Amino acid sequence: MHPPMLEGNLAQPVIRRLNALRQLSDRGIALLQQAIQDGLQRARAGEDIVSEGDPVDGVRIILSGWLCRYKTLEDGRRQIVNFVLPGDSCDACVYLLSVMDHSIGALTPVTYAEIERAAFEKLLAGDRSLAEALWCETMVNSAIQREWTVNIGRRIALERIAHLLCELHERLLPVGMIEDGSCLFPITQMDLADATGLSVVHVNRTLQELRGAGLIVLRDRTLTITDLKVLQGTALFSADYLHTKRRG
Repeated sequence: MHPPMLEGNLAQPVIRRLNALRQLSDRGIALLQQAIQDGLQRARAGEDIVSEGDPVDGVRIILSGWLCRYKTLEDGRRQIVNFVLPGDSCDACVYLLSVMDHSIGALTPVTYAEIERAAFEKLLAGDRSLAEALWCETMVNSAIQREWTVNIGRRIALERIAHLLCELHERLLPVGMIEDGSCLFPITQMDLADATGLSVVHVNRTLQELRGAGLIVLRDRTLTITDLKVLQGTALFSADYLHTKRRG
């Protein structure tokens, strides 16, 4: 079966995401768009695009939809270790490993590009600006994981949830997916519990506290942050670890 055609500006979240880290050249953008076209794939909500233990044979770049990275214990308990958003890659260095050490599952219908190792190495060799942007993104992903460790290990429940909402807002902003302080929010309370190490009851209570304080509106799978500065203060949030203020 032929891959679906690349619709309109489907690659724009990726270009915007990488441009926030390093300015891409025209050649780099053209090479990236072609690689995306050649590897276009789709996944349904609830489907894993890659599972723990699978052989690693390439890199996946997310074009639309939301996913999560997760680990599952033998008794079925799940820990979400990151959310994967439009424009993200999963990861630029992963093809250097032999097998996946975690799973990546779709929370919504997803469109992504799957680029095989040889094609990805050719892509990196073809343009320095693109290679640097992808390596930067890999390092930012590591920074995000460090911040998540701090979030679960040291912040209280209110700070944990507020921090995660601030992070998602800041990550969606460069890819053009925040409008008037609002964004799509397909994450369930169970997902939030699995991401923050809290119970669903505690997540629900914390969201109600944030709503009651007039900081957020969460309705119909849409999140609106009504006072970003106060929410960031509540979370003890600094966006420095996301490194979106590029050097050049």
